[in-house]
Amino acid sequence: MSNKTLSILSYVTIIGWLIAFVLNNDNKPSDSLVRYHLKQGFGVFIVSLLINVPLTIISYIMPSLSFLGLIGYVFIILWVFGIINAINEQEKPLPIIGKFFEDKFAFIK
Repeated sequence: MSNKTLSILSYVTIIGWLIAFVLNNDNKPSDSLVRYHLKQGFGVFIVSLLINVPLTIISYIMPSLSFLGLIGYVFIILWVFGIINAINEQEKPLPIIGKFFEDKFAFIK
């Protein structure tokens, strides 16, 4: 697979991220574009998980707060931005949260 394809795949669910991670580790040397998008994709996944799970529990307990579930759409928009950056082969951080993940996740080599 090309590096561009792996970069795009790193945003497509956690299974796509795992495939891109494994295939990037098989490449010697690994590509910086793929590493960058792996970090961004994993960061969005973690943050969306940490926010959406509690919001789901809250909306289950208090149905009147179910409108909080709309916050999940923000993460879909962030994923779209990430995929667009990967298609354009740009190492550009995602809006709002992207800068936090540029130097995190040392296991992504």
